[in-house]
Amino acid sequence: MTTSSHHNRPRTLMCWRYTVAIAASLAVLCACTDKSDNSADRSPDHKAPSAASPSPAHPASSPPPNAEKSAVLASYNAMWVEQMKAYRKADASGTDLEKYATLDALAKVRIDLAKMKQRGTVIRGAMGHQVTVTKLDLSPKTPTAAMTDCVDLSNWQTWDTKANKPIPLPSAQPMRYLAQVKAERWDGGRWMITDFITKGSQPCGG
Repeated sequence: MTTSSHHNRPRTLMCWRYTVAIAASLAVLCACTDKSDNSADRSPDHKAPSAASPSPAHPASSPPPNAEKSAVLASYNAMWVEQMKAYRKADASGTDLEKYATLDALAKVRIDLAKMKQRGTVIRGAMGHQVTVTKLDLSPKTPTAAMTDCVDLSNWQTWDTKANKPIPLPSAQPMRYLAQVKAERWDGGRWMITDFITKGSQPCGG
């Protein structure tokens, strides 16, 4: 998968900033009497009203990093649920892939599906994932995240629909290999997967 271009997604992005202004003003008027031993008159000593300083506005707040990590992981896992639906029938119709992956990211999936249709193959079983968020940058207008995934092919099976039998994996293919993932936070706080790069020859895990 290739990195997302901003032309392939909504231009309107929502920043997670909230401004809370709290202003309080209190006026206190004090009247004091000054009594003189030599005079029966009492003249009030008025003090000028004093106003309390307004409370400072609270700084803009954003969701905590842990919440954002959970959100980006949820989007990545949801993307794979939809992707497996497509791989099991070699067709993306009826899936919600576009809710979790950008057009650029979907391009690779569509290429895979086209090859599967041509060869008459589908996927059975499931792909295992051990995902870690390695980088989270919430400071830009469009926050970004990076992940590593230790992909597990133990329960993955490519099925030949013409011969009605499984196709063995290449002997040199590690059962667990590394993948690198990138994501961006879009409108409404949605995390979208923008890039998925497999390192099929690079083993990972135990």
